[in-house]
Amino acid sequence: MVAGGAHGEQDTKVRAKSPAAAESAGRALKAAGNKNVTVIVVGASGDLAKKKIFPALFALFVEGLLPTDINVVGYARSPMDHETFINRIAENMTCRILEHFGDDFECDGTLEEFLGRCSYVSGQYDSVDDFKTLSSHVDALEAARGAAGVGNRLFYLAVPPNVFVSTARGVSQGASSPGGWNRVIVEKPFGRDSASSRALSQGLAEWIDEESTYRIDHYLGKELVQNMLALRFSNLIFEPLWNRHHVKSVQIIFSEDFGTDGRGGYFDQFGIIRDIMQNHLLQVMALVAMEPPVSLGAEDVRDEKVKALRCVEDLRLEDLVIGQYEGREIKGHYYPGYLEDPTVTKGSNCATFAAACFHCNNARWAGVPFLMKAGKAMDENVVELRVQFHDSPTPLFGATMANELVVRVQPEESVYLKINNKVPGMGMNVGMTRLDLQYRSAYGDQTLNMPKAYERLILDAVKGDRQYFIRSDELEAAWRIFTPALHAIEERGTTPERYPYRSAGPVGAHHLAAKYGAKWGGAPSS
Repeated sequence: MVAGGAHGEQDTKVRAKSPAAAESAGRALKAAGNKNVTVIVVGASGDLAKKKIFPALFALFVEGLLPTDINVVGYARSPMDHETFINRIAENMTCRILEHFGDDFECDGTLEEFLGRCSYVSGQYDSVDDFKTLSSHVDALEAARGAAGVGNRLFYLAVPPNVFVSTARGVSQGASSPGGWNRVIVEKPFGRDSASSRALSQGLAEWIDEESTYRIDHYLGKELVQNMLALRFSNLIFEPLWNRHHVKSVQIIFSEDFGTDGRGGYFDQFGIIRDIMQNHLLQVMALVAMEPPVSLGAEDVRDEKVKALRCVEDLRLEDLVIGQYEGREIKGHYYPGYLEDPTVTKGSNCATFAAACFHCNNARWAGVPFLMKAGKAMDENVVELRVQFHDSPTPLFGATMANELVVRVQPEESVYLKINNKVPGMGMNVGMTRLDLQYRSAYGDQTLNMPKAYERLILDAVKGDRQYFIRSDELEAAWRIFTPALHAIEERGTTPERYPYRSAGPVGAHHLAAKYGAKWGGAPSS
């Protein structure tokens, strides 16, 4: 079984501002006990590896946040020579992040240096012998840098869930380091319901210790999601109001203005609830609903998230609306509907939209509706959290709007508070305005170089910091909330409500919000 090894200290996350700072950051990483690292990307021929993982590793290498002696090895079933592999992974690597280093920084040389540390081994995911071949390749790399038998290995399983367990077996029995630490990053989806998720976790646990398992949800690597703890617990003006006495409702919104675009075959297997709600948006909800942790240690934070999720009732069908987008012509261009995607099963009832209300039954949140919606082919492209406060009890200024705190995760990261304010001019006219923190305006060039989600999380895995990874009991709590409703709509063959491409979604979603005295994307209705 893969052993977790000694975790590195939880370094302060930094973005190097110069080559000298990058060198310092690299030294700090080594001091934390994380030298002699090899990153093995299993599933290296897939799109996730090509578009996200290898570019993230390159960005970390450029910034000096990875050990200077690092090696990167791709492993996949596809036969591929070294040149083909290098050309494939280099396609999505960019030097844009180097602009602040100055004109004298040689980007091409850095790219060549990184690619010179990359290599490829072909093998099957269910063959322990092939993983032993992979291990022999890594052994040689470790020996060349003086780390024979003691190298540290980070495995990134960018493979379909149906081969998770066989791959974990291959890693454990064939490719793990005998004398260093071994850590395994596992990509979602983590099952389809409680039973399949539990079976998957049990299968992985046969070969990989929980302490060595890093279940990744890239939303936990986003800047504004990671800011939630700081926003809540370091600002006295918010935390005392963060309860049912002051908060009327909470909204978590995910909206994309495009459809499945030929990926319907994949999407049709999962739908919007499994693909977005049960993981990404529920993680945001857990950070909103949790109690203050005793520290920022990984287990302390994750303990509180699990406690919060265990207080959430199972999702009720009367609190769930599902939809599916239809084709529509806009300004002379026709956008096809979901069922017009040739990769989608004919007559599919797969939901491309869902709106739901969750109830967290504890002393802090009892009676506060947590409204969540996620949809494709919507009228805007946005991910945001909205905390909507109760109406003001004072009649002094007549009808006023309720205050609202908005955290925009993407695009154009921002945090703003909607307040009532006197409108300039004669008389006492009060109107709604914003106290607005636009990240681009406030932080300038720093926003151009903010680390991407995969960069943050891969670096955390190298350091052994598990705070922003999903624990098995957290996964169990999350699936428990959704499984009964998912089974019910599938057993009944519930037909999703149709909505036009690039619209505000199904009418039923607006009725659901109104049922709880709210309006999507705005202050609560009266």
